[in-house]
Amino acid sequence: MKHLIYIAIATTLLCGLFSSCQKSYESVPLGQQVTLDLAFDPRDSLGKQAMAYLLTTYQQALFSGHNRIGGNYLDAASDDAISSASGIPAVQALSTGAYSAAQTNGDDMWARNYTAIRNATVFIVYINRVPMLEKLPNGFPARSAYRSEARWLRAWLYWQLVKRYGGVPLLGDAIRQITDDVQLPRNSFGDCVNYIVSECDDIKDSLRTAAMVNSTTYGRITQGAAMALKAEVLLYAASPLFNGGNIDPANPLTGYTSYDANRWKLAADAAKAVIDLNAYQLMPKFNDVFTTQASPVGSNTEIICWFQSGSNTSVENSNAPVGFSSVGGNGATSPTQNLVDAFPTDSGVAITDPNAHYNSNQPYDHRDPRLDLTVFHNGSLWLNRAVQTYDGGADKPGGTVQQTKTSYYMRKFMGSFESVSANPPSYSATYHDWVYFRLAGMLLNYAEATNEFAGPTADVYNVLYALRKRAGILTAADNTYGVPQGMNQDDMRNFIRNERRLEMAFEEQRYWDIRRWKIAGQVYNSAPLRGIDLQQSSSGQLFYNPAPVLTTVFKDPQMYLYPIPYSEMIKNGQMKQNPQW
Repeated sequence: MKHLIYIAIATTLLCGLFSSCQKSYESVPLGQQVTLDLAFDPRDSLGKQAMAYLLTTYQQALFSGHNRIGGNYLDAASDDAISSASGIPAVQALSTGAYSAAQTNGDDMWARNYTAIRNATVFIVYINRVPMLEKLPNGFPARSAYRSEARWLRAWLYWQLVKRYGGVPLLGDAIRQITDDVQLPRNSFGDCVNYIVSECDDIKDSLRTAAMVNSTTYGRITQGAAMALKAEVLLYAASPLFNGGNIDPANPLTGYTSYDANRWKLAADAAKAVIDLNAYQLMPKFNDVFTTQASPVGSNTEIICWFQSGSNTSVENSNAPVGFSSVGGNGATSPTQNLVDAFPTDSGVAITDPNAHYNSNQPYDHRDPRLDLTVFHNGSLWLNRAVQTYDGGADKPGGTVQQTKTSYYMRKFMGSFESVSANPPSYSATYHDWVYFRLAGMLLNYAEATNEFAGPTADVYNVLYALRKRAGILTAADNTYGVPQGMNQDDMRNFIRNERRLEMAFEEQRYWDIRRWKIAGQVYNSAPLRGIDLQQSSSGQLFYNPAPVLTTVFKDPQMYLYPIPYSEMIKNGQMKQNPQW
């Protein structure tokens, strides 16, 4: 383990790499590695070198979820989508169980995260050497905020490990060297949760509030991010996989060894605390959440924590339908019929409801507006023409070109839905910041946790009304937006879960949700994932034929947690493997 967890400083900060390294500060011979003494120089009152180190730690700790698993979204390993690629792409290996402790999966983060954890700890330990003069707008020392940012990054990194592996070794503030013989056991799941939550509590009041952020400090971790991380950790900790449904009931590494309903109350309270900051508001339009920068640089009032990306066409180039050859589109993601069928009608009623007036011959008419903003289907308007996903159509031409396997493409995260008048049309550069936490997610967390603890209260209903109103669902005079009245706890649980699926599609939620709810075995193993075989007759009539597209595999309960990498097991005699690996 020592070669992966405790690597000597992974980042060699060369002077020429950072614009903050100016000649007015002590010059460094070309090619000389910046040492800790230089990075945390007690004479650097502006903290330029320390800030460069922190910036690099941000870059190591955070990631964009756009096509990150071998060119695919993690959701393509859930029941919401599959990869359009041929062969067995990395994301398909996740959904078919084609990985082991020796052959790690494409989402393995063990070595990456422990390297970044060490670098965050270096900053936390050494930053007090630097006599920074900078103050926050409230007069507090900025150095404390920067140290808390590093503590958040470290807590975040631990959380990404815990939700994949269960309890992991917690290293504290010790900075070990590559030559150290480190033999550490895993901490319990409960210890890890308590540590991350306590870190979030300790740092939140020393971080910038959302109101303190300006164009210079845009993108830094804020008080809201600390509170949102705490809320997510507590939601997972309260969920069935870890709270009452431990896959190894007496094993504290894989979850709690007894159920405690109050964990749901803690999760609800933590989500409510974020909401009650009143620092975030739902965006008026659903799609603007993903294509607009956060304030104060942009007008996005909803996102709380995100990974910054430049203005580009990368998402469009990777995922747009393949028939737009003049502008590019590799169609990497094929949403499933399973996901499409989960969207209700525009009155909010499920398509299976006898009162829905759903027409299977015109399946995309009068549907939840989020469907058209999440999925390209046959007839969707895009760049001056209708998308054609019937067999032989422009966007499903057959042959060897990568193309949809389901007759659908992913639409979410892309720019304006309106047609483009240019001839030939072209994509406009769009901001594709990857959102970790947003207000809609906190509202759903609150609704779920509240329902589990207290049943379907008025607050739970109000969350659903707010999200469906923003989505554009039509409503009658009662303003219920198709949300059934008088639901019991079980009915409300299922309703919230489906609403979460629709609202958070392709945001790396569904993959983890079906695990923490402990329904992954049922979801993956019940039947093959579905698409449609869409045929068009010579007269232009369309025939929608259900078609299986992928048989997924989930080894229950083994695959609810990832295996500890075999390379770590053989290096550390105190490391215990997860059950059945």
